[in-house]
Amino acid sequence: MKRILYITNGVKGAAGLERVLSVKVSYLADQLGYDVHILTLNNRGAKPFYDFSPKIIMHDIAVGGNPIQYFKSYHQGIKSVVAAVKPDVISVCDDGLKGFFLPILLRKPCAMVYERHVSKVIALGENPSAMRMLLMAAQFKLMNFLGKRFDKFVVLTHENTKEWQLNNMAVIANPLSFYPVESSSLTEKKVIAVGKQGFQKGFDRLLQSWNIVHEKHPDWKLEIYGTIDPAQKLDMMADALGISGVVSFFNPVKDIDQKYLSSSVFAFSSRFEGFGMVLIEAMACGVPCVSFDCPCGPSDIIKEGEDGFLVENGNVKLFAERLLSVIEDDNRRRKMGAAAKQNVKRYLPEIIVPQWDALFKSLTA
Repeated sequence: MKRILYITNGVKGAAGLERVLSVKVSYLADQLGYDVHILTLNNRGAKPFYDFSPKIIMHDIAVGGNPIQYFKSYHQGIKSVVAAVKPDVISVCDDGLKGFFLPILLRKPCAMVYERHVSKVIALGENPSAMRMLLMAAQFKLMNFLGKRFDKFVVLTHENTKEWQLNNMAVIANPLSFYPVESSSLTEKKVIAVGKQGFQKGFDRLLQSWNIVHEKHPDWKLEIYGTIDPAQKLDMMADALGISGVVSFFNPVKDIDQKYLSSSVFAFSSRFEGFGMVLIEAMACGVPCVSFDCPCGPSDIIKEGEDGFLVENGNVKLFAERLLSVIEDDNRRRKMGAAAKQNVKRYLPEIIVPQWDALFKSLTA
């Protein structure tokens, strides 16, 4: 039995990393017999948003204070857990800078893997200044240097590999969270979008596109699920566009599959991504997708014109036109939905997680 220690910031959130981790580690523990441990920071006994196998052992360390105090508690806490667990493999799931230092801080007690769940573009943020770009360029250079110290550096898509200058890379996609037997009837006059409100998810762009759609199909509705951030003022934007009556914002829900199953089109408006977990979730429910062709993920997932549409990143008018083409053509919508349901099977846990099993075995042989 292989013993795996995952090091991550937390598992109590409702984001994609937490969902993926719950699926992956539960499969490793329940189906493949791994002894799985997860180390979190400042979780303080909070219940995970997603369900984890009861076989998984959770560890938590408290970190905080000024930078020196934080580093000391981080270093000592992780060393203590590693010493107690004695893992065969450590997998670091931390998209920040600190995780890159762990092979040095821990003196590499076993095989170590780094899992990158986001694109570098995310770190730049909205309208980065020249100084910000210089600082991030220096940080990326440091990340590339430190990334070489891991036995394997795993990214989610082939497009992600272009962001790094490393010889130890592997590509393993995220596994599906669910694959329901049923599919959406695709008859509801409803389009769905899912994601935490913020610059990255581009819901401002989606609202602009929906304004165009609404002019032709005022009876169709748009539902957006994800952590609501009042600072984004998306409700005010919907009001200003005159579409507030047909646009609804909801906080995250555990049964998001039921929301996909009652929708007819999935809209993916992100400016950049690490993968696009919600795309494969929607497709698993037989829902065709209209997506901006942003870095990174959509072009790996969507087969253009077959199970969805890829739109030039930022082209709001064309995005609206693609939504309209799916909304107005029942036959196309059904064909795309059926293709989506079939094509997305390549992301089933029984296809994806054995790739991790093979990787771990290769590192511990």
